[in-house]
Amino acid sequence: MTDWLGLRGRKALVAGAGGIGVAAAAGLTQAGARVVVADVDEQRLKALTEDTPAITPLAADLATADGCRACVGEAASILGGLDIFVHAVGVNDRRPVLETPDEVWRDIVGINLDSAFWTGKAVGELMVDAGYGRIVYLSSVSGLLAHEHHAPYAATKGGVNQLCRVMAREWAASGVTVNAVAPGYTETGLTRGHLDRDGVRASLTSLVPAGRLGTVDDLVGPILFLCSAQASFVTGHVLYADGGRTLV
Repeated sequence: MTDWLGLRGRKALVAGAGGIGVAAAAGLTQAGARVVVADVDEQRLKALTEDTPAITPLAADLATADGCRACVGEAASILGGLDIFVHAVGVNDRRPVLETPDEVWRDIVGINLDSAFWTGKAVGELMVDAGYGRIVYLSSVSGLLAHEHHAPYAATKGGVNQLCRVMAREWAASGVTVNAVAPGYTETGLTRGHLDRDGVRASLTSLVPAGRLGTVDDLVGPILFLCSAQASFVTGHVLYADGGRTLV
């Protein structure tokens, strides 16, 4: 098969072994990349590698700057460098602003945005030095739309969008692209409990022109494209994979 995407043999780190991270890692592996997946949850890593033995698991705490740097360094050591980085780390806690405790804000910002900066900086140092790299962040339509009960999460995703743009501008001349994929409501472990509440799934589906919610498989193509040789002139872009949700 022709390696149209230019991913065969590329060295990839995926941060996050949740639904989207798993789908991205599997897609990269199928396209011929060598993949390390990092997560703090060793049980999730075990389940992932049982399903896809070609993926190398890496237990890592991405809640601290030191943990992020150690994760990137170990992944680069395992693979012999890094060509691709996908940041698919995210948590949410749906509450009104006035009912959001300080510690909830701090935790969500720390996991979603701080880790994006710390891992991205560590990866960027390697890629700029090598003269090649593809960085893809998982953002959200919440980074653009003002969903209620989403203040910390929305703030972090808006921050990720701007972080990716600034990194893209600073590193473009070094052969490193930085982009984001922003899903609409997607069926994952992070969203399923909320979607299963009475009336929520139907209400959210009614806002999507495509007439359905997203799946993790809907995101694999956009992620792989932005990781590929075909996207060498695409940088600083937020790709909305949302069935038209941001048109409403």
